[in-house]
Parts: sequence; C-alpha cells; structure tokens
Amino acid sequence: MRGVNRVMLIGNLGKDPDVQHLEGNIAVAKFPLATTETYKDRSGKLISQTEWHTVVLWRGLAELAQKYLHKGSLIYVEGRLRTRSWEDKEGNKKFATEVVGDNLIMLDKRGDGHGGHGAGDSMEGYSGDDIPPLTDPGETLPF
Repeated sequence: MRGVNRVMLIGNLGKDPDVQHLEGNIAVAKFPLATTETYKDRSGKLISQTEWHTVVLWRGLAELAQKYLHKGSLIYVEGRLRTRSWEDKEGNKKFATEVVGDNLIMLDKRGDGHGGHGAGDSMEGYSGDDIPPLTDPGETLPF
C-alpha cells in the first residue's frame, strides 16, 4: 500500500513572500503561514492556539504569490510535507519541515487592498514536481 502525504491549510501570511530566482530563472517563494484553532476548555473559556508553518512555492505559483500575496493575506494552500536537513557552520545537524504547495487559493475579499483577486480565485495548474534543492538551506525559520 502507498502512503499519503497531503496537507491542507487555511491561514494568514506572517510576512510578504520572500521570492528568489535560482539557476535557470526558477522562482521559489517562501513565507510563514499562521493557522489558528479556537476551542473551549472545561470551564468554557475560549482558547486560541496558533501554529506557524513554512510554506514553499515553486515556479508559476511563486511568481503569482510575489505579485498578489502580502503579509496578512488569507489563503488556502494544499501540498505535501517535506523535511530537509543540513549542517550549519558549526557542524550541527539542522532540520526544517516545510509545506511544499501545489495548489493555492486566495480567500481575501475583493477590494481589501490585496491585489484585486477575490475569494475563491485559484492559482492552480502549476506543478511542484521535480523540485530542485534550495541553494541556501541555512536560512532562518520564522520561530
């Protein structure tokens, strides 16, 4: 039986996408995404819990993210988890788990200053397959 590696998140960007162009002019965008869950504890008090995820988009999706997404943008992103490892300058092993997105839908309402795309506008159709490794795996994480 095959495994399934699928992630679906709805959240807000923690900062504007950081877009770089690798060899061959391949665009890669990286940004933190906050997802917040709210629940009631036993006493009925409302508790909010925020998780931060690092999202990576490649090629066409990266270029669209650069053009239309900003800090605070509400998005739906679908993709898969990928864990990278590397050694830092002191020889310590480091790990980063990222969401490699292959589907993105902007959920902001029209006219809120986020590029003119509206709720449900899709950035589908761009493949995240055959992803080259990042050239600088030692970049800092948002936490």
